[in-house]
Amino acid sequence: MIITRREFTAALALTGAAVAIGLSPLRLISEASAQTAADVAKPVSLPDMALGPKDAAVTVVEFASMTCGHCANFNETVFPKIKTEFIDTGKIRYVFREFPLDIKAAAGSMLSRCIAKDDAGKYFAVVDMLFKQQNEWVMKNTAETLTRIGKQAGLSQQQVEECLKDQALLDKIAADQKFANEVLKVNSTPTFFINGEMLRGEQTFEEFSKKITPLLKG
Repeated sequence: MIITRREFTAALALTGAAVAIGLSPLRLISEASAQTAADVAKPVSLPDMALGPKDAAVTVVEFASMTCGHCANFNETVFPKIKTEFIDTGKIRYVFREFPLDIKAAAGSMLSRCIAKDDAGKYFAVVDMLFKQQNEWVMKNTAETLTRIGKQAGLSQQQVEECLKDQALLDKIAADQKFANEVLKVNSTPTFFINGEMLRGEQTFEEFSKKITPLLKG
């Protein structure tokens, strides 16, 4: 479904609860064909934001929505352990992909992309900030709060406004979500792929370690 600028602008002024009640233009379309590891590995419209070596034996891909509470909790409690144990030691490559479940989530993803540009480390830092401040920017006036966060990260008010009006960027995020849903069968967040194997829902560090460690030995 094409996302119109009017719908997007209107949604940014609503509370999180109001957005949750309505059907989002970014709603999922259907479940479709089975995914392959090659399908998961390739970026579609937007370049991947990833930490860790490109030639790592294990690649973890996370699909998350910036308004997803489970995603925020995973980011707070599990991801730091994965980063310390597996990413910082060069054992795995970790890819974060946007899968917005509503327009506010899409706005958060857009802001992350605009702030970071091509800097993956900066992108993960912005995503972390948005997850930690999720209740604030989702439940209050989203445009004003995202503008404040953007300024904290070094953007001017004009740059934030231009970012949130970037229809081409919004279309790319929507196209990537459509691919994830139709080809990879992602229909909820968070969803993870470890070397192409899907894991649905919030996982513990121990569950990740059980999946990752044998692949490293192999």
